[in-house]
Amino acid sequence: MLLDRRTLEGIAEGNITQVLRRWRRPSVKSGGTLLTAIGQLAIDAVDAISEVEIDGAVAKAAGFSSREDALAALAARDGQLYRIRLRLAGPDPREALRETVGLIDAETRELIERLDRLDARQPWTRATLELIAAHPGQRAAELAARLGREMIPFKQDVRKLKALGLTESLEVGYRLSPRGKALLARLPPH
Repeated sequence: MLLDRRTLEGIAEGNITQVLRRWRRPSVKSGGTLLTAIGQLAIDAVDAISEVEIDGAVAKAAGFSSREDALAALAARDGQLYRIRLRLAGPDPREALRETVGLIDAETRELIERLDRLDARQPWTRATLELIAAHPGQRAAELAARLGREMIPFKQDVRKLKALGLTESLEVGYRLSPRGKALLARLPPH
């Protein structure tokens, strides 16, 4: 579920406690979480509703100034109408993970095993980590080209490294996190 900057800021401030969406099927579920630019959101409820259930209070809680504004924003989409109740649960857990630099042997072994599993079909993790280390802040398209890869699959793979706390997204490009630097220094040569 994509949330725009205005909505994320409203959630962070506590002014927006729900969002309204039209979907063929929900892309989030009750009890789940969602990582966003402001941190981790908790999805407290996902309920199918009808337009008659949208009143001024529901619209305001979803960040709209009126019921009419909410309905106008939803009119451009097809599908069932859903109300998603959510809240800021805390910081992105990957942030704390990225700062972990004192890797113990067990953590290093576990990370190497995870990288090996990611490399099972086609090795890419070490080359990608080394490339990001050598070219921090370089655009994803340029990094992908250096490896002879398409940009979209390259970015998807970098997200896998980010989930392990090894990389950080910058305004443009990426860099290794302190954890990523620590791991790269301990990786055996390939």
